[in-house]
Amino acid sequence: MRILSKVKDGGQESPVDAYFLVEWKSVFSIALLKFHKGRREQFHTHAFNALTWLVSGDLIEEDCDTGDFYQYDRFLMPKVTKRTTNHRVTAFKDSWCFTVRGPWSSEWREVDKDKNTVSTLTNGRKVTKVNQFNQD
Repeated sequence: MRILSKVKDGGQESPVDAYFLVEWKSVFSIALLKFHKGRREQFHTHAFNALTWLVSGDLIEEDCDTGDFYQYDRFLMPKVTKRTTNHRVTAFKDSWCFTVRGPWSSEWREVDKDKNTVSTLTNGRKVTKVNQFNQD
Protein backbone atom coordinates (compact mmCIF):
# COMPACT_ATOMS: atom_id res chain seq x y z
CA MET A 1 0.00 0.00 0.00
CA ARG A 2 1.20 3.51 -0.88
CA ILE A 3 0.17 6.70 0.87
CA LEU A 4 1.12 10.17 -0.37
CA SER A 5 3.55 9.03 -3.07
CA LYS A 6 4.57 10.09 -6.57
CA VAL A 7 5.31 7.52 -9.29
CA LYS A 8 5.29 7.20 -13.07
CA ASP A 9 1.85 5.90 -14.02
CA GLY A 10 2.18 3.25 -16.72
CA GLY A 11 5.91 2.64 -16.61
CA GLN A 12 9.06 4.70 -16.97
CA GLU A 13 8.33 5.73 -20.59
CA SER A 14 4.90 7.08 -19.64
CA PRO A 15 4.31 10.84 -19.82
CA VAL A 16 1.95 10.56 -16.80
CA ASP A 17 2.93 11.22 -13.19
CA ALA A 18 0.62 9.86 -10.47
CA TYR A 19 0.37 11.56 -7.11
CA PHE A 20 -1.31 8.90 -4.99
CA LEU A 21 -3.29 9.90 -1.94
CA VAL A 22 -3.68 6.17 -1.38
CA GLU A 23 -2.93 3.13 -3.54
CA TRP A 24 -4.23 -0.11 -2.05
CA LYS A 25 -4.36 -2.28 -5.17
CA SER A 26 -6.54 -5.02 -3.71
CA VAL A 27 -9.21 -2.48 -2.68
CA PHE A 28 -8.98 0.97 -4.38
CA SER A 29 -6.70 3.87 -5.29
CA ILE A 30 -7.15 7.65 -5.33
CA ALA A 31 -4.73 9.88 -7.23
CA LEU A 32 -4.08 13.11 -9.06
CA LEU A 33 -2.64 12.44 -12.53
CA LYS A 34 -0.45 14.87 -14.43
CA PHE A 35 -0.49 14.11 -18.16
CA HIS A 36 2.54 15.85 -19.64
CA LYS A 37 2.08 17.08 -23.22
CA GLY A 38 2.31 14.12 -25.62
CA ARG A 39 1.47 10.42 -25.36
CA ARG A 40 2.84 6.89 -25.27
CA GLU A 41 2.50 5.19 -28.64
CA GLN A 42 1.26 1.90 -27.18
CA PHE A 43 -2.42 1.27 -26.66
CA HIS A 44 -3.25 -0.41 -23.36
CA THR A 45 -5.93 -1.75 -21.07
CA HIS A 46 -5.82 -1.37 -17.29
CA ALA A 47 -5.77 -3.77 -14.36
CA PHE A 48 -8.63 -1.76 -12.82
CA ASN A 49 -11.83 0.09 -13.62
CA ALA A 50 -11.53 3.84 -13.10
CA LEU A 51 -13.58 6.99 -12.68
CA THR A 52 -11.70 10.08 -13.86
CA TRP A 53 -12.49 13.78 -13.73
CA LEU A 54 -10.57 16.29 -15.86
CA VAL A 55 -9.39 19.13 -13.63
CA SER A 56 -7.49 21.16 -16.25
CA GLY A 57 -5.97 20.76 -19.68
CA ASP A 58 -6.87 19.17 -22.99
CA LEU A 59 -7.01 15.36 -23.39
CA ILE A 60 -8.19 13.08 -26.19
CA GLU A 61 -8.63 9.33 -25.79
CA GLU A 62 -8.32 7.02 -28.82
CA ASP A 63 -9.96 3.58 -28.73
CA CYS A 64 -7.71 0.90 -30.28
CA ASP A 65 -10.58 -1.44 -31.14
CA THR A 66 -13.03 1.02 -32.74
CA GLY A 67 -10.80 3.93 -33.82
CA ASP A 68 -13.21 6.30 -32.00
CA PHE A 69 -12.00 9.40 -30.18
CA TYR A 70 -13.29 10.84 -26.91
CA GLN A 71 -12.55 14.39 -25.76
CA TYR A 72 -12.23 14.75 -22.00
CA ASP A 73 -14.34 17.61 -20.66
CA ARG A 74 -14.52 19.18 -17.24
CA PHE A 75 -17.83 17.93 -15.94
CA LEU A 76 -19.40 16.68 -12.71
CA MET A 77 -19.91 13.21 -14.18
CA PRO A 78 -16.68 11.19 -14.38
CA LYS A 79 -15.18 9.54 -17.43
CA VAL A 80 -15.63 5.79 -16.89
CA THR A 81 -12.75 3.60 -18.07
CA LYS A 82 -13.35 -0.13 -17.82
CA ARG A 83 -10.40 -2.46 -17.45
CA THR A 84 -11.27 -3.87 -20.90
CA THR A 85 -10.98 -0.47 -22.62
CA ASN A 86 -8.00 -0.63 -25.01
CA HIS A 87 -6.92 2.97 -25.48
CA ARG A 88 -4.25 5.65 -25.42
CA VAL A 89 -4.54 9.22 -24.23
CA THR A 90 -2.97 12.27 -25.85
CA ALA A 91 -2.39 15.49 -23.91
CA PHE A 92 -2.25 18.59 -26.11
CA LYS A 93 -0.85 20.49 -23.13
CA ASP A 94 0.02 19.54 -19.58
CA SER A 95 -3.26 18.33 -18.05
CA TRP A 96 -4.49 17.24 -14.63
CA CYS A 97 -7.08 14.62 -13.65
CA PHE A 98 -8.47 13.25 -10.42
CA THR A 99 -9.05 9.50 -10.47
CA VAL A 100 -10.59 6.80 -8.30
CA ARG A 101 -9.62 3.27 -9.27
CA GLY A 102 -11.13 -0.03 -8.27
CA PRO A 103 -9.32 -3.21 -7.27
CA TRP A 104 -6.62 -4.53 -9.58
CA SER A 105 -7.01 -7.68 -11.63
CA SER A 106 -3.90 -9.79 -12.14
CA GLU A 107 -3.33 -8.90 -15.83
CA TRP A 108 -3.70 -6.20 -18.47
CA ARG A 109 -2.55 -5.75 -22.06
CA GLU A 110 -0.38 -3.41 -24.07
CA VAL A 111 -0.65 -3.20 -27.87
CA ASP A 112 2.29 -2.04 -29.98
CA LYS A 113 0.93 -1.49 -33.51
CA ASP A 114 4.42 -0.71 -34.87
CA LYS A 115 5.67 -4.16 -33.80
CA ASN A 116 2.28 -5.90 -34.31
CA THR A 117 2.41 -7.31 -30.76
CA VAL A 118 0.05 -7.69 -27.85
CA SER A 119 1.82 -8.10 -24.51
CA THR A 120 0.16 -9.39 -21.36
CA LEU A 121 1.51 -7.74 -18.22
CA THR A 122 1.16 -8.38 -14.49
CA ASN A 123 2.18 -6.62 -11.28
CA GLY A 124 5.41 -4.64 -11.69
CA ARG A 125 4.75 -4.41 -15.45
CA LYS A 126 6.25 -7.90 -15.81
CA VAL A 127 5.54 -9.30 -19.31
CA THR A 128 4.01 -12.77 -19.07
CA LYS A 129 3.12 -13.32 -22.75
CA VAL A 130 3.69 -11.69 -26.18
CA ASN A 131 1.54 -12.49 -29.21
CA GLN A 132 1.92 -11.32 -32.82
CA PHE A 133 -1.10 -10.03 -34.75
CA ASN A 134 -1.93 -8.82 -38.25
CA GLN A 135 -3.37 -5.33 -38.73
CA ASP A 136 -5.17 -6.22 -41.96
